[in-house]
Amino acid sequence: MISFEESMQRLESVEITPSGVIELPLMEALGYHIAEDIVATYNSPEHPTAAMDGYAVRFEDQVLKELEIEAINPAGANEILELTPGKTIKTYTGSLMPQGSNTLIPIENVKTNGNKITIEEEVAFGFSVREVGESFKEGEVLIKSGTKIGFEEISVLASLNCVRVKVYKKPKVAIIATGSELLELGEEQTRPSQIRSSNNYTIEAIVKKYGGEPLQLGCIGDDIEALKVQFKEALQKSDIVVSTGGVSVGDFDFVKDIVKDELGAEVLFKGVVIKPGQHIMVAKSGNKMILALPGFAYSSTVTALLYLVPLLYRYNGTVYQVPLVEVTLRSKYKKRSKKREFTAANLTLHNGNLCVDFIGKKSGTSAIMTNMLGGVALVTSGPEDGDKESGERIQALIYNLDLK
Repeated sequence: MISFEESMQRLESVEITPSGVIELPLMEALGYHIAEDIVATYNSPEHPTAAMDGYAVRFEDQVLKELEIEAINPAGANEILELTPGKTIKTYTGSLMPQGSNTLIPIENVKTNGNKITIEEEVAFGFSVREVGESFKEGEVLIKSGTKIGFEEISVLASLNCVRVKVYKKPKVAIIATGSELLELGEEQTRPSQIRSSNNYTIEAIVKKYGGEPLQLGCIGDDIEALKVQFKEALQKSDIVVSTGGVSVGDFDFVKDIVKDELGAEVLFKGVVIKPGQHIMVAKSGNKMILALPGFAYSSTVTALLYLVPLLYRYNGTVYQVPLVEVTLRSKYKKRSKKREFTAANLTLHNGNLCVDFIGKKSGTSAIMTNMLGGVALVTSGPEDGDKESGERIQALIYNLDLK
């Protein structure tokens, strides 16, 4: 087995090429990763613009205290007015500032009397005037290639009149759950040893959340010939194959051999000193990746978050930023092994600080998926770390934040 740090280094060193670029209408591109730098082709605004309703003046004319209103300047006007020195033009939010003006006095700062204003409170030079290029300047890179498109990017793209957007194709992820004990959703239980399959649906949800396109292949029993057929089909149809179960050392754990012998894949690593999920296997075939995850629900979920999510980002033309933060313990942390551990904890905000505790979390095997419910962080500790007391600091991975 290799260390967790080495496994991540090997994963990061793998060369992966995104599976292609497509062009989508703007709103259909939401949730995709953009496939080109978005560069401003003009200044915004292109002309000094009023940031609020008020009166456009020359800064130095404020000393006159009383100014004649010579015109009204609504937003969207066809022409740019010209200000006469010693006078003012009533100007509205979004209007282009009149030629010769450089400052906007808010309506609240003046009193009006017919066609004149009396300035009751002066303002600084350039007050409430949006300068040329305030939002962005021509030639500025506004959105970098690989960025996941959210509402913020939609706003900027719409302002640039991007009707269609080039994005990376979402990687296709084939999902296989293995084990003769598994029952599909809705399938009737006929013997006590059967359990309901959840891993494949958990993986599908993770794939959808992090920018992939899932291909659900269901449950396959511990039949080596059927597994061979299914794995070959999965590799043919997808960019990433994810399986759960069959990677340990039991007589019916066929997956690891199929990946090596039948798929002819290059094994990057098999076995990592982590808890849970030490029997994980990651392999590569051409530009395709294969992740063979453990069968216990908590193990498969944690290893999918650790190893599958970064790969999804790589296929989307970018690098995943691991959501690792320091948090404060509000209950004792018990170290259970000489491995890199990932322990589900309750995440709370207390007096402005991110905190974790283990209240209500069950202790047992890596099958306890209910520990992931609620506002959860994965507290992590290294092989040489020991127990920690309440009030101490510890590192945690926070996946329930919607990071892009």
